[in-house]
Formats: sequence, C-alpha cells, structure tokens
Amino acid sequence: MERGELQTELLEAVRALKEQVSNSDSLSVGIDWRKSSGTATAQVETVYANREEMLKAVRREMGDCQLCPLGKTRKNLVFGEGNPEARIVFVGEAPGADEDEQGHPFVGRAGQLLTDIIVKGMKLKRKDVYICNILKCRPPGNRNPQPEEISKCEPFLKKQLRIISPEIICALGTFAAKTLLNTDVPISVLRGRFHLYEGIKLMPTYHPAYLLRNPSAKKQVWEDIQMIMKEAKI
Repeated sequence: MERGELQTELLEAVRALKEQVSNSDSLSVGIDWRKSSGTATAQVETVYANREEMLKAVRREMGDCQLCPLGKTRKNLVFGEGNPEARIVFVGEAPGADEDEQGHPFVGRAGQLLTDIIVKGMKLKRKDVYICNILKCRPPGNRNPQPEEISKCEPFLKKQLRIISPEIICALGTFAAKTLLNTDVPISVLRGRFHLYEGIKLMPTYHPAYLLRNPSAKKQVWEDIQMIMKEAKI
C-alpha cells in the first residue's frame, strides 16, 4: 500500500472512531478505553500512535521551508506541539521573538497568559492540548502576516488539524479566525459563539497578546473559554 493511501485510511479511521466515541453515552462517565479488550481497542491505540507519526511526517515535509521570504529571516521554524490526540487545539497567528528563539509556540509573555488560561482556568495541562500558529515562522518585527505568507503556510496547518481531528478549535486573534473561517468579519463580531471549520466546532477569541494591551478584554475571553469548557464537558 502506498504511504499516501495509508495516511488516508488512518485519517478515515480517526474520524470514524471519534464519531463512535462522541456518540457513546458511556464516555461521559470517564471510561478508560485502554483497559478494554478486543479489536476496537487495538484499532484505537494503533490510530493514536500513528497520529504522532503523521504529524512528524508533516514536519519532515516542511523541512527547511523556503516557500515564502520568512524562511530567510527566521531563526527557528515553529511547527506546533502538544497532544496528537488533543480534543482542543489552540491556533494563533505567528511566532514572536521568544518563539523564534526557542522553536516552541506561545512561550513569551502572551504564551504565559495562554498557559494560565489552560492551566489555571481550564484546569488542564499544556500537554493535554495542541498549540500551533497560522504561520510557522516569525514575521520581522512581529508585523502582521501577509496574504502570500498565509497562503504558503496554511496547507501545513490544515494537515495538522486533519490529523489531530480535535473536537474544538480555539482561534486566537484576528488572523487565526479570519484565515480558518475564510471571512473578513471582525474578531469582535466572530467571538462569543461557535462556528464550523471542516465540521469541527471553532471558537474565535482575542489573542493573548491583545489581552496584554487591553486587560479589560479578559472577561470576554474567559466567557469564550467557558463556552469551550461547557461544550467539551471539562
């Protein structure tokens, strides 16, 4: 079987299994499927193990990406990190200076605020979710992403999201929300309710960097996060 066909079959298996899981009342009481026996359990474990490998394959595909001029100015390509089985994926706009230096997403001041939202607010760990950006390279001076850059980088993001197949995506900020929803509607109008991205529920909210400049918006972000928690039954 060709590698591409194998990946397609794995993705289809992930979606089918997630649909079975979401339709199962027994999951609401926190059953650990890994303790079960039988073919279904083996299939789940095989698919989950391969999600990480499939993400690694996408990263290898990017290599030393030079598809846009940012490849020449970055220090590190920031692919994304977290749980390949994540129920919730956070998508920002682009790496900043700290992220470019360290090669990890959301590790600067805005990243610490996102960590607080996840850990203190949602009572989860960063490793429980997946975190990435629309762009994988830092725009010089942290300027806004340009359309050409987004068009070159978005296909890799789409592959990440299809592999992870989360229940909920939280789009952080204007560029993440507008790119994923293919809209020009302002984030102030988009936030506060769920939208659909390829069948996945998507909640737009303000970027943590915006909250550093506008602390009064934290209340609205917390309202959005609470809606995510309610939907995910956290």
